[in-house]
Amino acid sequence: MNLSTLSLRNVRRNRTRTILTVLGVMVAVVAFGFLRTAINAYFIGVEASAEDRLITRHKASLVMTLPMAYKDRIARIPGVTKISTGVWFGAYYRDPNNFFANFAVDPEFPDLYPEFLMTPEERQAWTADRTGAVVGQKLATQYNWKLGDVVTLKGTSYPGDWKFTIRGIYRPRDRATDATGMFFHFKYIDEAVEPERKGQAGWYYVGIADPAASPQIARAIDGMFKDTPHETLTESEKAFQLSFIGMVSAVITALQVISVFVLVIIALILGNTIAMSVRDRGAEVAVLKAMGFRGGRIALMIAGESATIAALGGVIGILASLPVIWGFGLVISEVMGNFFPVFELERSTMLAMAGLSVAVGILASLVPAIRVARQSVASSLRQIA
Repeated sequence: MNLSTLSLRNVRRNRTRTILTVLGVMVAVVAFGFLRTAINAYFIGVEASAEDRLITRHKASLVMTLPMAYKDRIARIPGVTKISTGVWFGAYYRDPNNFFANFAVDPEFPDLYPEFLMTPEERQAWTADRTGAVVGQKLATQYNWKLGDVVTLKGTSYPGDWKFTIRGIYRPRDRATDATGMFFHFKYIDEAVEPERKGQAGWYYVGIADPAASPQIARAIDGMFKDTPHETLTESEKAFQLSFIGMVSAVITALQVISVFVLVIIALILGNTIAMSVRDRGAEVAVLKAMGFRGGRIALMIAGESATIAALGGVIGILASLPVIWGFGLVISEVMGNFFPVFELERSTMLAMAGLSVAVGILASLVPAIRVARQSVASSLRQIA
């Protein structure tokens, strides 16, 4: 009989205790997986960022605008291949709760975002219609929009009722592509606003030929407008996305802290179970030591028992997480799909759930295992009497 056999027999000895412990670990693992999925959903935009795109915005703040005259000057900088205006429109559909990302852009915008897939006919129809709009596939499904539909948005940053005709419905190229957005022509908005707001861009999307040259191009853009009333800050698209995430950094930090506490809960559940199990088997431990088993081998047996229980809870937790997170993903897609365009349990998260379960199981066994390993034969035998 070897240590692995003894560990498995000890796991099955008190089945009620083992089952309850496995269920406790399972619940904690599901909670950990859900929290990590929520954190990953926040960073999905960063994952989708392209290395050949830069964002040029006002140096002081994102809410401050840049003159439209900057567009042609930036386009002439060596290494710049494409450029489009970007303006956060900030409108909603029918009800303030029906909020989604909507931007005013230039006709060149789809060239900068090839991950937004639409047919040449849709692209041509949108380009030709000043009031045309392109919406993501998930957004169109959510509101049952079809090509040719006229949609009225209620403006917030740009007050009033704005009518758009759906000329294109883009499909996501991959899972990281946001399919909940809407974009339309900047000139349509610019022509209708009051004179003091005309010719003002929120930022510029800048396409470059060589991603390795992005630092030099960024410096060239910012250097061109240095010491002007509207200085710029040019950064990678990833850095730009991270700046948005920074606005909810407190929420992300809270989720990360809670996920760590979940691991602590797993350790406490297992630690309590293993300590009780070792205490109940004091006489057996004494006999094993009297038979010549070294303390280190007995400690390995205890660690193996804890790791086995943790692994069982981890596997069941992963299997339970799949339908749970899938169900929550459907609900979130309906209620908060514009904030969490992708809410899925990733393979890396499942591996982390499995690995951390076993690691925490071994960690939870350290105190009782070390105590037993250090206990002398005489002290162990004394427990029998």
